[in-house]
Amino acid sequence: MELNLSQKQTQTLSPQMLQSMEILQMGSQELLEYIEEAVQENPVLESEEAYDKQDEFSVLRRKLEWLESTDPQNRYYHQQDTEEEDSPLKNYGTVDDDDENLYYYVLSQLRVLELEPEVMEAGVFLVESLNQNGWLDEPLEALAAACGCPEGVMERALEAVQSLEPAGVGARSLAECLRLQLVRRTPVNELAVAIVEGYLDALSKSRYGLIARELKAGQEEVRAACELIRSLNPRPGTGFAARENLTYINPDIIVVSFPDHFELLTNDYYFPTLNISGYYTRLLQESDDEQVKEYLTGKVRQAKWMVKAIEQRRSTLMACAQCILELQEDFFRHGPGHLVPLSLADVAGHIGVHESTVSRAVKEKYIQCSMGVYPLSYFFSRSLGAAASSGEEASSPDAAKALLKKLIAEEDKRRPLSDQKLCEQMAAQGCAISRRTVAKYRDELHIPSTAGRRQYE
Repeated sequence: MELNLSQKQTQTLSPQMLQSMEILQMGSQELLEYIEEAVQENPVLESEEAYDKQDEFSVLRRKLEWLESTDPQNRYYHQQDTEEEDSPLKNYGTVDDDDENLYYYVLSQLRVLELEPEVMEAGVFLVESLNQNGWLDEPLEALAAACGCPEGVMERALEAVQSLEPAGVGARSLAECLRLQLVRRTPVNELAVAIVEGYLDALSKSRYGLIARELKAGQEEVRAACELIRSLNPRPGTGFAARENLTYINPDIIVVSFPDHFELLTNDYYFPTLNISGYYTRLLQESDDEQVKEYLTGKVRQAKWMVKAIEQRRSTLMACAQCILELQEDFFRHGPGHLVPLSLADVAGHIGVHESTVSRAVKEKYIQCSMGVYPLSYFFSRSLGAAASSGEEASSPDAAKALLKKLIAEEDKRRPLSDQKLCEQMAAQGCAISRRTVAKYRDELHIPSTAGRRQYE
């Protein structure tokens, strides 16, 4: 038996580094829950709650600091927050857990109708069967069987539900949904009703000439009727709160726009401020019990690590956001369609960290600007390559989609461009992508194919 002795170097991560990496990749809600759990487990940690009602002066001070550092219009919202309790504007624009959704909205109207008990019971069953779009997915026979009532009763209940608001609720097909909305209008456009009942496919392909010939109507009348149909809502249930609780995104970074520059703010108003307890610090210094000192020493060290890791998360996130703001400045000034190719390695090189650190820092983080709220990962756009003969800067998918949308908007609708022609025109303008990529982006933009865009005489 032969024994060999060898040396090798291995890299291990300390508990502090692991904790720092874990906190870095947490989203806002996850970090808030992590802090609350840590405060419960570690007695040395003390949190100053952002909404501590016992310290109103501290809350007011933090609000004013935030208002001073952001756009002056935020003072209006601060004024709303400080309205008296009995003010009619106090709850304006807020959302409660029991906000009215589609189910309660339709059911409240149904209860007012004077219906027979069995018809009312069937109507309630129908309302409970509505999907989030306000439609009924099951056939009437199946619904009657599930409710345990005759089909005649279910038909009367369906008629009652379809008479309620929003118009189109209780529909079983797109044609029925549109027809229910059209017959509510006075006077009823009979031509539009005929189109939705038998010519939706032709309408989707803008075949106005075919519809006009079939229905023996003028093309201008058909066009006007089709525009009326397109103005209807095919999903009457949209706009109502879902039955489950909604999840709202709190942006981690806010971009404040000034006439000549941008500024970044961290949205840490909702996070509690963590402090080391003065009581336990004094107890650690004054106690003679070795077990107490050992326990408190470990807890104090753990608390300091956590506070440092949270601060490091904030500074790394700010550095990444600042770099993104500088490299994607055209987007923040002009909006979608102006992203430039950007990789994690580009940001890592600018701020002097590893690429994996940038990946963790932007994971599940959001930034709010004048264009809306975007995940930070949205700004990392791969290059599509420049045109073969030109030395122009490479394009990004965002810019390619904007160019594609522009070319389709400017095309002759009687002879719309094929995907291959669009591919050639995009290449001529410095955005060389394949025909398959053109089709993919067109689908993502919800733009129909050549046949769907063609308008016939």
